[in-house]
Amino acid sequence: MLFLITSKISEENLKNAAEDLGGYIKFVVDVEKEILTAGGVRHVQGKELLLQNGSMQENLWGGGFDLETNEEFLVIEVERDSGIKGQIVAVKHKA
Repeated sequence: MLFLITSKISEENLKNAAEDLGGYIKFVVDVEKEILTAGGVRHVQGKELLLQNGSMQENLWGGGFDLETNEEFLVIEVERDSGIKGQIVAVKHKA
């Protein structure tokens, strides 16, 4: 289930967002508007929802969070001259 999040997400919606991928949540963040999407099977679903709500491509970052291991990562989408589709820039384990 895909959610557009403009404030703190509820525990119930967080669990619903994780259902698509068995405990793993894909997210896309608009770093300018400070909103995000969570859930869905592909990052492009969240990206399209944000673009439909006025976000600009250059402000969008994608990532994921595993509810079981508390591991998260952040991906910057780069689709310009370099031809790189995405690059993992950080992996963080929460205690």
